[in-house]
Amino acid sequence: MATPPISDLLDFALDAAWQAGRITLGYFQNGVTAERKSDNSPVTIADKTAEKRLRELIQHSWPDHGIIGEEFGDQAGTSGLTWTVDPIDGTKSFVQGVPMYSNLIALTDDKGPLVGVANFPALNETIYATRGGGCFWNGRRAHVSDVKELKDAVLLSSEIDYSKFDANKERTWNQLVKSTYIQRTWGDSYGYALVATGRADIMIDPWMAIWDCGPLQVILEEAGGTFTDWQGTATIYNGESFATNGHLYQTVMNAIKG
Repeated sequence: MATPPISDLLDFALDAAWQAGRITLGYFQNGVTAERKSDNSPVTIADKTAEKRLRELIQHSWPDHGIIGEEFGDQAGTSGLTWTVDPIDGTKSFVQGVPMYSNLIALTDDKGPLVGVANFPALNETIYATRGGGCFWNGRRAHVSDVKELKDAVLLSSEIDYSKFDANKERTWNQLVKSTYIQRTWGDSYGYALVATGRADIMIDPWMAIWDCGPLQVILEEAGGTFTDWQGTATIYNGESFATNGHLYQTVMNAIKG
């Protein structure tokens, strides 16, 4: 089955992310409380309501497409195209009233990510990309930084305690912290957005679910950067990730290899 025009798919993804953003803003800084899921991660009525809306939109416009979502699982399709959605990436920030949360939606085919949108409604920022079509930040072209040395780099992570992961990840993190200019926990998808727009240089996560990173590979690559797992494979499927501005990719890989 032929893939629909990529412009139509992007327009759909942008509108869907905007609708999810409107829903979540209705709950943001409005006394919303979180339940804890079996893995101890938080979930709110805003997460569930927004994901239900995203699924409704996909099923109406693209009934033969698959869906992978954080809150309601997987739904198989027949087209070879699959949407990955995270209604609120950064639920902990959302619950605390911190505006660095996002609505994520991505489309993949047999070659990998095709369309990616990261919407940050409380910050009025949207970053999006299509394979081969470039990356854009609020409508203007986005590009990574030109920083080439670790000593000048801004390093970000969603995690502060690497001791609970394997020893190599802890060692790598500690080495990068000592070697970089600025270190911050501007985490979740916002950290990757900062790299894609040249406001940070390295973003690293020791663990990441597919819905957390669905749009991030195509966004980073189209902005001129890299998005890989800790083995250097460009993928959203391996449960870990790091992004760079491209110039620092090999330096980070060398740190991982020790």
